[in-house]
Amino acid sequence: MTHTLTRRTLMQGAAATGLATAIGGKAALASEPLGISLVIPSPVADVGWGHALKAGLDPVLEAYGDAVKLTVIENIFEGPDADRIMNKTVADGNNFLIAGSFGYQNGALQIARRNPKVSVLHASGFKVAPNFSPFAAQYSQGTYLMGMAAAAVSKTGKLGSVSAFAIPELITSINAFTLGAQAVNPDIEVSVVWLNSWFDPAKAQEAAKALVAQDCDVIFSNAQDTPSVISACEEAGVYGFNLNSSMKEYAPKTYLGCVLTDWGPYFKAQVDAHLAGTFEGKSAFLGVADKVVEVVDWSPDIPADMMATIKETEAKIADGSFSPFTGPIMKADGSEGVAAGVTMTEAEVVSMDWHVKGVTTPLPK
Repeated sequence: MTHTLTRRTLMQGAAATGLATAIGGKAALASEPLGISLVIPSPVADVGWGHALKAGLDPVLEAYGDAVKLTVIENIFEGPDADRIMNKTVADGNNFLIAGSFGYQNGALQIARRNPKVSVLHASGFKVAPNFSPFAAQYSQGTYLMGMAAAAVSKTGKLGSVSAFAIPELITSINAFTLGAQAVNPDIEVSVVWLNSWFDPAKAQEAAKALVAQDCDVIFSNAQDTPSVISACEEAGVYGFNLNSSMKEYAPKTYLGCVLTDWGPYFKAQVDAHLAGTFEGKSAFLGVADKVVEVVDWSPDIPADMMATIKETEAKIADGSFSPFTGPIMKADGSEGVAAGVTMTEAEVVSMDWHVKGVTTPLPK
């Protein structure tokens, strides 16, 4: 089985027991199993970001059995604790590290530089080294489609988002959501509540209720590792959708859909490369075409003609003939963000630090 640790159990038990427990069930393919550590800022739980990352390692465990051992270390806040814990897991012999939060970037990069035999994957970042690869999902491709659906079901023309941190990955998700909605209704406005937390169920629920009080009738749970927003939407009778894994069971009546992520093929390819000695540090920005991002559990309330248009747009995103970030796009401050006919580059998208026109909440400073 997988060994799952919290900060408390890690500090209490790591010295005595070691960090990793082997995954059983198959004959070992090598004398020493590869130790894989997944460090995440929230619980694994049954939904959300942590759940999606852990599920992404299932193909690795299935393929390699006893030849790998996996440790999941959950609820690790970004900062000195995370750096110490990541260093500890590598010192204990785990040579494949998945640093599962944007705020782990600098600490994880230092580990990679000090340990050239260790392969590091870092979630949502932008720095690259020979044995250090940032990986991110192009959520914006899915949230653009969700924006189209949101505009089609919204009666108030006001949408909302409960969002974790104002990092480019989440800013682009909101922007694409807004642009998709405006493609259907140009007058759509989007309000955002920034929680500065990946996991705070009570605070997330309060934020959702505040958006409902502002007449938002579709709410985007943006990188929240809890179903609190989705449950609050169901209770209030407004639509909700989220990232990473389905939360439909928490809102059987008002669930608009899920921008699902499947990290399995990517993680398997990277572990294969490590074991073959061919791991190469490079940025992976993966979306619909890579089958990492997929929108599922579409609400039956979305009109049939709109679903047909959404599916056509999804196909164009997949074949590269359409991008949510092709101009003209105006910034929230009224200036030009992207000129007509110009498509933002990948580098520009992954560093996006401004909101599009229609997002009414200023970015935190």
